[in-house]
Amino acid sequence: MANASIMNIEIIGSGCAKCKKLHELTKAAAAELGLQTEIAYSTAIEKIVMMGVMSSPVLAVNGRPVLVGSVPDIQTIKKLLSEHTKQKAEKEGCCSGKDCCGIDCSPKNQPEGGGCSCGSC
Repeated sequence: MANASIMNIEIIGSGCAKCKKLHELTKAAAAELGLQTEIAYSTAIEKIVMMGVMSSPVLAVNGRPVLVGSVPDIQTIKKLLSEHTKQKAEKEGCCSGKDCCGIDCSPKNQPEGGGCSCGSC
């Protein structure tokens, strides 16, 4: 998972202790997973309203809420982040959607250890 990345992770809330705790746990979970991304924190409640949710805190990945209204343990957060990283990789392939080598780089065709067989990914 060390080379995986998620484009945007954000915690949105009112600034309360629960929101701050979710932000800290999410930063720790992302670090443990080796994700190379910033974990943003916002108190812009209008973002929550625009997402169509009515409680906080919100853990959003790429602008979509994946956790609303609770502060779970770090293992649950790691699982959520892993699932969304996996979904991104499955959509993009190991070359992140680029035709860098002409080889079908879908995750199903990756050798053990990741990357594609061309070695340039």
